[in-house]
Amino acid sequence: MTESTQRIIEAIKLIPKGKVSCYRDIAARAGLPNGARQVVRVLHSLSEKYELPWYRILRADGFIALQSGAGAELQAELLQKEGVKVSKEGRVDFDKYT
Repeated sequence: MTESTQRIIEAIKLIPKGKVSCYRDIAARAGLPNGARQVVRVLHSLSEKYELPWYRILRADGFIALQSGAGAELQAELLQKEGVKVSKEGRVDFDKYT
């Protein structure tokens, strides 16, 4: 595992229950200011292995990145179980939940 991958994993694990972040901010916390796509790759390939709270990561505009039928509903459900309000359109208020 690369050092940058480890830093991304650590940044993701720091997001507390009931809070969210975005791919861009996780990358910045990991020291990768242009590494949002690296965060996506880590989440896609390592979430299960490292029990990452993948569902707490959203797009920078607050919307769930996954498409309907491809995990968006599960992500919204998991967020709501933690007390995060998700709009019908799949958006979270970053001001309230970051």
